[in-house]
Amino acid sequence: MERLRVDKWLWAARFYKTRSIAKAAIEGGKVHLDGQRVKVSREITIGERLAIKQGWEEKEVIVKSLSDQRGPAPVAQMLYEETPESVQRREREAQARKAAGGAMARPVQKPGKHERKALEKLRKQFDL
Repeated sequence: MERLRVDKWLWAARFYKTRSIAKAAIEGGKVHLDGQRVKVSREITIGERLAIKQGWEEKEVIVKSLSDQRGPAPVAQMLYEETPESVQRREREAQARKAAGGAMARPVQKPGKHERKALEKLRKQFDL
C-alpha cells in the first residue's frame, strides 16, 4: 500500500474513534498536511507531516506506515512519530493550563433549568 485516504489513516492510527468523527474533524479544519487544510479524500503517503488538533492539544506527526485496518493501540502508535518540537510544545501548554487552572472559577453545581434557559438565550443573542 503506497497511498491511503487521510480519514482512514487517522481512524486506523487511533486519533479518532470513528471514520465519521475523523471526517468531521478534517472538514472542520482540524487536520493540516504540510501547513495546508486537507480534504477527506486526500491520499497520504509515508513521510508526510500532519498537524492534528484534538481539543486543547495540537500534535504534529510524521506518517511512518500506512494501514486501513484499526488495530490495537501499540500497533497504531507504530503508524506515526510525533515530532520532538510538538511534544515539547504540548508539555509547555499543559503546564500553562495547569498553572492557570486556579484562575478559572468552577461552578459549585450544574446550572438549573432557569439558568440553562438564560445561558441559551445569551448564546442566541451572541450567535455562539
